[in-house]
Amino acid sequence: MTDAPTGTTGTPTDALPGPSAGPDSSAPFLTAWFEILDSDEPARILDLISDDFALSILFSTGGGSATDFAGDRAALVGYLEQREKGTRTHHRLSATTLGQDELFLGEVRRAGVPEAAFVAAGRVNGEGRLQRLLIGRSSEIRFP
Repeated sequence: MTDAPTGTTGTPTDALPGPSAGPDSSAPFLTAWFEILDSDEPARILDLISDDFALSILFSTGGGSATDFAGDRAALVGYLEQREKGTRTHHRLSATTLGQDELFLGEVRRAGVPEAAFVAAGRVNGEGRLQRLLIGRSSEIRFP
Protein backbone atom coordinates (compact mmCIF):
# COMPACT_ATOMS: atom_id res chain seq x y z
CA MET A 1 0.00 0.00 0.00
CA THR A 2 1.18 3.52 -0.59
CA ASP A 3 1.70 6.30 1.92
CA ALA A 4 -1.36 8.15 3.15
CA PRO A 5 -2.00 11.56 1.64
CA THR A 6 -1.04 14.54 3.73
CA GLY A 7 -2.99 17.73 4.28
CA THR A 8 -2.05 21.38 4.48
CA THR A 9 0.21 20.96 7.50
CA GLY A 10 1.82 17.85 6.07
CA THR A 11 0.42 15.49 8.69
CA PRO A 12 -1.54 12.41 7.63
CA THR A 13 -4.49 13.26 9.91
CA ASP A 14 -5.24 16.40 7.89
CA ALA A 15 -6.27 14.21 4.98
CA LEU A 16 -8.29 11.70 6.98
CA PRO A 17 -12.01 12.16 7.49
CA GLY A 18 -13.34 12.24 11.03
CA PRO A 19 -16.64 10.86 12.29
CA SER A 20 -18.59 13.68 10.67
CA ALA A 21 -17.27 12.90 7.20
CA GLY A 22 -20.53 11.28 6.09
CA PRO A 23 -21.15 7.78 4.77
CA ASP A 24 -18.21 5.97 3.28
CA SER A 25 -17.88 2.30 2.48
CA SER A 26 -14.10 2.12 2.29
CA ALA A 27 -12.84 2.74 5.87
CA PRO A 28 -10.52 5.59 4.84
CA PHE A 29 -8.80 5.95 8.21
CA LEU A 30 -7.89 2.27 8.57
CA THR A 31 -6.94 2.10 4.89
CA ALA A 32 -4.44 4.93 5.44
CA TRP A 33 -3.32 3.33 8.73
CA PHE A 34 -2.30 0.08 7.00
CA GLU A 35 -0.66 2.00 4.15
CA ILE A 36 1.50 3.83 6.69
CA LEU A 37 2.19 0.59 8.58
CA ASP A 38 3.52 -0.93 5.33
CA SER A 39 5.68 2.11 4.57
CA ASP A 40 9.34 2.75 5.37
CA GLU A 41 8.23 4.75 8.43
CA PRO A 42 5.52 2.73 10.18
CA ALA A 43 6.02 4.64 13.46
CA ARG A 44 4.16 7.54 11.81
CA ILE A 45 0.95 5.83 12.91
CA LEU A 46 1.76 7.06 16.41
CA ASP A 47 0.85 10.55 15.16
CA LEU A 48 -2.68 9.31 14.37
CA ILE A 49 -3.77 8.13 17.82
CA SER A 50 -5.72 10.00 20.50
CA ASP A 51 -4.49 10.73 24.01
CA ASP A 52 -6.89 8.10 25.39
CA PHE A 53 -5.99 5.48 22.76
CA ALA A 54 -6.47 1.80 23.62
CA LEU A 55 -5.83 -1.29 21.54
CA SER A 56 -5.77 -5.04 21.44
CA ILE A 57 -4.00 -6.85 18.61
CA LEU A 58 -4.42 -10.60 18.87
CA PHE A 59 -1.69 -11.97 16.63
CA SER A 60 -1.85 -15.67 15.84
CA THR A 61 0.85 -17.47 13.91
CA GLY A 62 -0.97 -20.80 13.89
CA GLY A 63 -0.63 -23.96 15.88
CA GLY A 64 -2.63 -22.51 18.75
CA SER A 65 -0.10 -19.84 19.67
CA ALA A 66 -1.03 -16.17 19.81
CA THR A 67 0.21 -12.94 21.34
CA ASP A 68 -2.09 -10.18 22.56
CA PHE A 69 -0.60 -6.69 22.33
CA ALA A 70 -3.03 -4.81 24.56
CA GLY A 71 -2.93 -1.45 26.25
CA ASP A 72 -2.31 2.15 25.32
CA ARG A 73 0.30 4.02 23.29
CA ALA A 74 3.12 2.06 24.98
CA ALA A 75 1.58 -1.23 23.81
CA LEU A 76 1.44 0.08 20.24
CA VAL A 77 5.08 1.16 20.47
CA GLY A 78 5.96 -2.35 21.71
CA TYR A 79 4.06 -3.89 18.82
CA LEU A 80 5.87 -1.68 16.31
CA GLU A 81 9.28 -2.50 17.80
CA GLN A 82 8.83 -6.27 17.47
CA ARG A 83 7.40 -6.41 13.95
CA GLU A 84 9.42 -7.24 10.86
CA LYS A 85 9.56 -3.96 8.97
CA GLY A 86 9.13 -4.15 5.22
CA THR A 87 8.44 -7.89 4.94
CA ARG A 88 4.65 -8.01 5.02
CA THR A 89 1.95 -5.96 3.35
CA HIS A 90 -1.70 -5.48 4.26
CA HIS A 91 -4.35 -5.76 1.56
CA ARG A 92 -7.99 -4.72 1.92
CA LEU A 93 -10.56 -7.34 0.97
CA SER A 94 -13.55 -5.35 2.18
CA ALA A 95 -14.19 -2.40 4.44
CA THR A 96 -16.96 -0.19 5.67
CA THR A 97 -17.59 2.85 7.82
CA LEU A 98 -20.55 3.36 10.12
CA GLY A 99 -20.49 6.69 11.94
CA GLN A 100 -17.17 6.95 13.76
CA ASP A 101 -16.47 3.20 13.45
CA GLU A 102 -14.51 1.55 10.66
CA LEU A 103 -14.34 -2.17 9.91
CA PHE A 104 -11.64 -3.63 7.71
CA LEU A 105 -11.21 -7.23 6.48
CA GLY A 106 -7.79 -7.85 5.04
CA GLU A 107 -5.07 -10.22 4.04
CA VAL A 108 -1.42 -10.13 5.07
CA ARG A 109 1.05 -11.07 2.34
CA ARG A 110 4.74 -11.86 2.49
CA ALA A 111 6.48 -11.31 -0.86
CA GLY A 112 3.03 -11.27 -2.48
CA VAL A 113 2.01 -14.65 -1.02
CA PRO A 114 -1.00 -14.71 1.33
CA GLU A 115 0.13 -15.49 4.88
CA ALA A 116 -2.84 -14.61 7.10
CA ALA A 117 -6.25 -12.98 7.27
CA PHE A 118 -7.12 -10.21 9.68
CA VAL A 119 -10.03 -8.09 10.77
CA ALA A 120 -9.67 -4.63 12.28
CA ALA A 121 -12.20 -2.41 13.99
CA GLY A 122 -11.33 1.18 14.79
CA ARG A 123 -13.14 4.13 16.32
CA VAL A 124 -12.11 7.58 15.10
CA ASN A 125 -12.82 10.42 17.54
CA GLY A 126 -14.17 13.87 16.73
CA GLU A 127 -10.63 15.21 16.26
CA GLY A 128 -9.91 12.65 13.52
CA ARG A 129 -7.63 10.50 15.68
CA LEU A 130 -7.87 6.78 16.36
CA GLN A 131 -9.30 6.21 19.83
CA ARG A 132 -9.83 2.42 19.85
CA LEU A 133 -8.32 -0.36 17.76
CA LEU A 134 -9.10 -4.07 17.84
CA ILE A 135 -7.31 -6.42 15.43
CA GLY A 136 -7.49 -10.19 15.12
CA ARG A 137 -5.05 -12.02 12.83
CA SER A 138 -4.94 -15.72 11.94
CA SER A 139 -2.88 -17.77 9.55
CA GLU A 140 -5.48 -20.57 9.79
CA ILE A 141 -8.22 -18.99 7.64
CA ARG A 142 -8.47 -17.28 4.25
CA PHE A 143 -11.24 -15.29 2.57
CA PRO A 144 -11.04 -16.26 -1.11
